[in-house]
Formats: sequence, C-alpha cells, structure tokens
Amino acid sequence: MIIRGSGVLLHITSLPSPHGVGDLGEEAYRFADLLAQSGQSYWQVLPLSPADPFFGNTPYNSRSAFAGNPLLISLPSLVEDGLLSDADLQRPPHFPAGRVDYPSAISFKRYLFGQAYQNFKAQGDWSDYDAFCRDNAGWLDDYALFTSLRSMQRRRIWSSWPQELRDRDRTALERLENEQRERGNRVRFLQYLFFRQWFSLKRYCNRLGLKIIGDMPIYVNYDSADVWSRPEVFKLDEKKRPLVVSGVPPDLFSAGGQLWGNPIYRWDLLREEKFEWWMRRIGHNLRLFDLLRLDHFRGLVSYWEVPAREETAQRGTWVDAPHQEFFRALFRRFPSLPVIAEDLGFITPEVREVRRRFQIPGMKVLLFAFGPGLAKSPYAPHNITRNSVVYTGTHDNNTVRGWFEEESSADDRRRISSYVGHKVSADEVAWEFIRLAMGSVADTAILPLQDVLGLGSIARMNRPASTKGNYEWRMLPEQMRLNERLREMTEIFGRS
Repeated sequence: MIIRGSGVLLHITSLPSPHGVGDLGEEAYRFADLLAQSGQSYWQVLPLSPADPFFGNTPYNSRSAFAGNPLLISLPSLVEDGLLSDADLQRPPHFPAGRVDYPSAISFKRYLFGQAYQNFKAQGDWSDYDAFCRDNAGWLDDYALFTSLRSMQRRRIWSSWPQELRDRDRTALERLENEQRERGNRVRFLQYLFFRQWFSLKRYCNRLGLKIIGDMPIYVNYDSADVWSRPEVFKLDEKKRPLVVSGVPPDLFSAGGQLWGNPIYRWDLLREEKFEWWMRRIGHNLRLFDLLRLDHFRGLVSYWEVPAREETAQRGTWVDAPHQEFFRALFRRFPSLPVIAEDLGFITPEVREVRRRFQIPGMKVLLFAFGPGLAKSPYAPHNITRNSVVYTGTHDNNTVRGWFEEESSADDRRRISSYVGHKVSADEVAWEFIRLAMGSVADTAILPLQDVLGLGSIARMNRPASTKGNYEWRMLPEQMRLNERLREMTEIFGRS
C-alpha cells in the first residue's frame, strides 16, 4: 500500500561528481540525507540500465533489460575497496560543469575499470564475485557473451553476425565463450561492482526511511542481449529481423506519430510460458526498487504495431495484449505488487478498468492541467483522486519554469493565476505547482529536482523529439540543497 508522502525525481547521472557523470558514491548518499532531512519519503530515479551514446544516452533503450550501467560506478568507492589508488584519480580530464560529457566520462572510466579489474584478479578473493555470478547467471551469462561477441564483431547489429552466432549454435558459442572468457569476466566484474554499490545505496536509503521508485520501460532494444538470447519471444522473420516495431499513432503533438522501433512481443508464446520472461524481469526490478513505475502502461493492454518497413508510425494497428491473464498471473506471483502506471496520453476504458481492478495508481502531471479544458482536466488538482501519483512534470517535459517562460500561452498563464488566486511570476511558478501537488489528495507527490530549484529550460532532462543533448543535465555542487520551504510544505500537507 502506498502511504501519503512526497519525494523528488533525480536520476543518478545528474548528481555532482568530479568524474564527469553522477554516480553511486558520496554525493548520492548526501542527497539521500537531504531528502530525509526535508521529510521526503521517496527518491525516484530513471532506469539504471546501460545507456549508449549511439541511442542518445537514453536509459530507456538499453542493450540489456537486466544489467546495470557501469558508468554509474563510483571511482572513489573503488579506492576504498583497494581496487584503485588515490593516485589513479589525481588527474581527471576537464569535465564541463553542469553537464554530462558522456564520451569523455566513458573513456576516462573505462581505463580505470581496466586497472580495477587487474587489481581485483591479483587480490585472489573471488567468493562474493562468484556468488553474484551464480545468483545472476540467468541473465548475466547471456549479457556477458553478447557484449563480448558484439565487440568481436566490431559492434555490428547481432542479426548481421555470422549465422552460427546469430542463431546461437551451441558448439560455436561454447568455443567463442572459452576464447572470450577474459572479456566476458570483465563484463561480469563491472556488473558485480555496479550491483554491490547500488544495493549499498538502497540499504542506506531504506534505513533513512526512504523508498526508491524505479522505472521500467515496456520494450527492449532490438540490438540487445534480451532479443538475441530469446528471439522466439519477439515478432521476427526467418533472419531474426523485426517484422513489426513499436510506436504510438499520430496525435496533437506529432503528425506522424512516434516510431520507437523496438521489437514487438509474441504475447501468444509468452502466454504459453505463463509469462515467465516478464515474471523474471519484474522480479529483478522489484529487487532493485521499492516501487516500480511501468512506462507506457497502456501497451500492456493494447499496443500500436507498425510494419518494420514503415518510416513513420502512421500506418500502424492497435493490437490487444492478453492483459487480463497477464495481470492475474503477475499479481499471483507478486500479491502486493508495488507498481505505478505511466498512463499519460490517450487512455482507453480498458486501461482504466485494469488500473481499477488491480488498484494500480496512475500518474497526474500538473503541466497538462492548464489548457482550455481546465475545469474537467483529469490533471487539474481538483480532479485528482487519492490512488494517484501527482507530478509537477516528468523527465520528458520541460521544467515548470521553462514551460511557463517558453511554451505556455497567455491564456495558460491567466488560468494559472486565476486558479491560485493571484498573479504568478516565472520566479514563483514552480513553487506554485509544488504547492498544488503537495496539497492535492493524491497519495504521492513527486517533484523533479529542477522544479524544486526553480530552474528553467536549460535544466530540461529530455526532449522526446530529439536524439541529441538529452540526459545531460547535472546539478552543480552548490545546488545540492533542499531548502526549508520544502520541509515546511511537506509537513503542512501531511506528507512527512
């Protein structure tokens, strides 16, 4: 059951760090302390999956649905573990303030990870590492082999590999696994480090009374260990190429729709397997997080399927998923399933019925509330219901201030002022939205840190229509604060 509370949305990459990208080290613990001191109950993060510059650094399109992102590994923590020395960290390259320079951070950390691996091998005590590899073999072995083969194949997409590798010929894979053992072990080692640091941070947060909300994309990347290792679960042709891909149809925001390009699940086969692939994936995420946001929730009820040859999402078709059977199986396996439905956009009665039947809270975003239909808008504070999670905005939206200054109309601004009872300025609009979120009857209120800091569009996390410049915003060390105003508001509205 979700308690009445509030929290802050901040991805790990956005934390301050001297090493180019936020990580699971000291500043993450400091931020957790600040959340607890300000009376917060939740820390929401984006997916922890490996991100790739080729895909715009998005954690929503990863080469593994199970692996963690090695870029988030804290280097000073490796010094504490005796895997690196202080001297190793003395001369980092110049990293920009307030932004993540992914190529430079990846290059810098990759070199030091190599040193840490060699030092780890020299230490000789592999007992914890071996236990981790055994416990996670169900996904880790395929991911390590896929990563090794992909490097050997010069990062070509797996469907273009030699047929015996593409089709997972057992003899060929066993031979190459032996040949690539060292490379595969390094992949396992980085996963071991990541999960050790992540669970240490999670335990610390939980001891402070903080619950971590994670995020799980509905789809997986085609060029991933998940599709290569289980191609039969996806709609592929005889050469293992997608027959259809994911997206959403045209709407007011996109005349051509959105063509995401992920492969579509074979729900008929998943049903025959009692949805075991999904059960493993959900179970893995529930170990990582206390609550789990299911991205594009409506795709679990019905999904937009587009022929792979199409260049836009216009010529797609809505296809029903076996949602009743799926959710019954899911709640049998996880009776108190702590999930949040990302149910934004056009939502059908079937989606609302699934949420109602299984008591799954949905999302309400205040940035969507102040259009012409304010009185009846489901996002308006007076229409929000208890079993909801209210956000001022999400990582896909502009910040509240950025929206107010650059995207809102004069009528939108007038409606906001009328709603709160006084003229609203750009300097104060984010806090007006925070007050509306906190004062609503929604059980949970989540505030992007950029809104708590009152930042403009320069601090926007993601622009869905663009593949460049996303997921780069990083807070400055002096911005590592949550002012007394947040604590007071949290207490006034009974969320502490």
